[in-house]
Amino acid sequence: MPRFRARRRVHHAADRMFDLVADMDSYPEFVPLCTGMKVRGRTQVDEGIETAIARMTVSYKVFHEHFTTKVTMHRPELFIAVDYLEGPLKVLSNRWSFKPLGNTASEVEFYIDYEFKSRMLSHLMGAVFDAAFRKFAGAFEARADVIYGTGGRAAVVAE
Repeated sequence: MPRFRARRRVHHAADRMFDLVADMDSYPEFVPLCTGMKVRGRTQVDEGIETAIARMTVSYKVFHEHFTTKVTMHRPELFIAVDYLEGPLKVLSNRWSFKPLGNTASEVEFYIDYEFKSRMLSHLMGAVFDAAFRKFAGAFEARADVIYGTGGRAAVVAE
């Protein structure tokens, strides 16, 4: 099963980075391969914790697929968990965590674990997905620079 983890120190506050990742409706503007996103309702579970069902459309050349996930946004502990519900995958687990490093910087960790249902689809799209996932954390940092202003680039630690 392909797995990818990236940890980045960014020059943006942890709560701002959390807000950026939680703003799923904006993903088609900057997330690699994402050409559509529909968020079906957000439900307040507890104070600072909400869930949403999100349907992302991923496109590459003639390939178009939809993924439905349950997204849990846990503001008090600054993490977002994405759990797979439906689509062309057998497994999808995605986690974001945001660690404050003072008032204007944070460490953002992105983790994804996935497996296609079909061997043929895995063979055809696996390398494309790997390349896209490797760009995810950077895409969010670049988006933060656009939304919040630049603070310089930080080091990347990929595992």
